[in-house]
Amino acid sequence: TLHLALFGLTSLARLQGKGDMAQAELMRYLAEAACYPTALLPSQGVQWQAVDERSARATLNDGEVSATLLFCFNDQGLIESVRADARGRLVGGKIVTLPWEGLWFDHQQRDGMWVPMRGEVRWLLPQGPRPYWRGSIARLAYEFA
Repeated sequence: TLHLALFGLTSLARLQGKGDMAQAELMRYLAEAACYPTALLPSQGVQWQAVDERSARATLNDGEVSATLLFCFNDQGLIESVRADARGRLVGGKIVTLPWEGLWFDHQQRDGMWVPMRGEVRWLLPQGPRPYWRGSIARLAYEFA
């Protein structure tokens, strides 16, 4: 279930989905895992396949839903982008798949892990990239069991 709310108060949409919508949300989770890197470990179910020396495909399965993203790394081995050739997007009440990308910047060390403190997410449209989210992490703390 995806629940969109304005300032966490006014409900804008509630989407329950299977198929493309569920896959899109699993892709979002996988991309956001750059901010909690232990979620990207093979022990957490992520399967990695090297593409070249600066990129790898990560696949995560959740029941019948599977999501794969291309992760690109900088010279220090830190995540600089994630990309999907086709991620579901709600357009006019229908799900359409489009290329999608998340960019990560300003990596800092927190609790012994390097994490991005700024990011941008965008659709890669024929007329050019269309960012729909930019953000910065103001505070970050991890709790380990």
